[in-house]
Amino acid sequence: MSLNTWLVFVVTVFFVSATPGPNMLLAMTHGIRFGVRRTLPTIAGLLTALGLIMGGSAAGLGAVLAASELLFSVIKYAGAAYLVWLGIKTWRAPPTPLSGPEDSEAAVAEAGTGWQRFRTGFLVAMSNPKAFVFFTALFPQFMNPQAPQMPQLLVLAGTFYVIESSWQFAYAAGGARLRGWLNSPVRLRLMNRFAGGSFTAAGVALTTVSRA
Repeated sequence: MSLNTWLVFVVTVFFVSATPGPNMLLAMTHGIRFGVRRTLPTIAGLLTALGLIMGGSAAGLGAVLAASELLFSVIKYAGAAYLVWLGIKTWRAPPTPLSGPEDSEAAVAEAGTGWQRFRTGFLVAMSNPKAFVFFTALFPQFMNPQAPQMPQLLVLAGTFYVIESSWQFAYAAGGARLRGWLNSPVRLRLMNRFAGGSFTAAGVALTTVSRA
C-alpha cells in the first residue's frame, strides 16, 4: 500500500479507537479502582482478544460470521448477556472507599488476582461478534489487491494494535488521575452507576446489531 493510504488508515483508526466503548470504559474504571500498574493485566486481556479477533478476521472467521445468522446470533447474545451481567454487578457494587497506594495490602485485596482482571478484559473485548465483521470489512479498504496480502495485513494489524493499546493506556492513566477526586461515597456511587449503566447499555445495544 502507499504511504498516503497508510496515513489515512492511521487517522481512521485513531478516531475509531478513541471513541469510548466497553473496552475503553473497562480500562478507565480499572485505572480508577486499581491504578495503572494493576490495570495492565486487564489491558493484556483486552489486547489478547483484539489479536485473536484480527487473526480470526484474516483467517476468514469474519466472513463466516457474516454469512451465518445462527453463529452470529449465538455469539452476539452470549456477549450481550456478559456485558449486562457486568453492568448489573458494577451498578450494585457498594461505594467502597478506594484503597491507598497500589502496593498497600488493601489495594492488592481489592484488585483480586491478575488472572481475574485479564479474564474480565478478554471477555469484554470478545463479547462483540461485530468486531470480526468490522475487521473483515475495514482492512480490505486499505489494501492493494495487486500486492502481496500478508505483509499488508501485518502492517494494518500492527498499526491498529499500537493505536488501540495506546488509547487503552491513556484511558487507564486518565482514570488513575481521577482516583483521588473520586474517593468519596457519593462520587464512587455515581461512578459505579455510570459504568454499570454504560456496560448494560452496551449489552442491550449489542442485541440490536446485525451482520450488515
